[in-house]
Amino acid sequence: MKRSSPIRKLLALLCGIVLTSPIVRAQEVIDRIAARIENDVILLSDVQLLSHYQLLVDGKSEGDSTVLDRLIDQWIVRTEATLARTPQPSEQDINRGLQRLQQNFTSKEDYEAHRNLAGLTEEDVRRLTVDQIYLNSYLDSRFRPSVQVDEQAIQDFYQNAVLPRAKARGQNPPSLDAAHDYIQEALMQRGISEQADRWLKESHGRVHVTKLLEESPR
Repeated sequence: MKRSSPIRKLLALLCGIVLTSPIVRAQEVIDRIAARIENDVILLSDVQLLSHYQLLVDGKSEGDSTVLDRLIDQWIVRTEATLARTPQPSEQDINRGLQRLQQNFTSKEDYEAHRNLAGLTEEDVRRLTVDQIYLNSYLDSRFRPSVQVDEQAIQDFYQNAVLPRAKARGQNPPSLDAAHDYIQEALMQRGISEQADRWLKESHGRVHVTKLLEESPR
């Protein structure tokens, strides 16, 4: 019986280590198509990335099918925004958006810890934040002109939302005059969101979408 040489044994051992290493196994994982939309595709990695971003921003993420629906909505908005030549966010707008996100955490270290826990790089966060600012900018420019907020709506919101919330927190409520502009903008954003939701529902009927994603267990 022929004995294996020490070199042959070493090569066999190294081969076994390489073939079972995490790096090689990771290369075997191939990105899948989650949906086809017109002549474009949404990948499973896109779904996972937005899900991780939700985890960072909201502390929880939606199911894969819901995240996919949001990506389809974003595709529709982005297509329209491109046709409308919506300008990309300025560096100042991007920095403000990133600062607002980080202010939701107790410290920069706390933010970094949650970002790492969500499996996101700083580049991921910046790219997704830029995307959200861009899409929101288009929706705002499209629907704000048609949203009307009257004084009665502002007073009703103050009486039914601001005062009860301050009371529940044991705080002195701001005066109506002090809260006026904030309330007006909040109602404006609500109106923009409602009109955008209706428009997206109508747009879905005009766009050919084939979903290929199966809900992954959680």
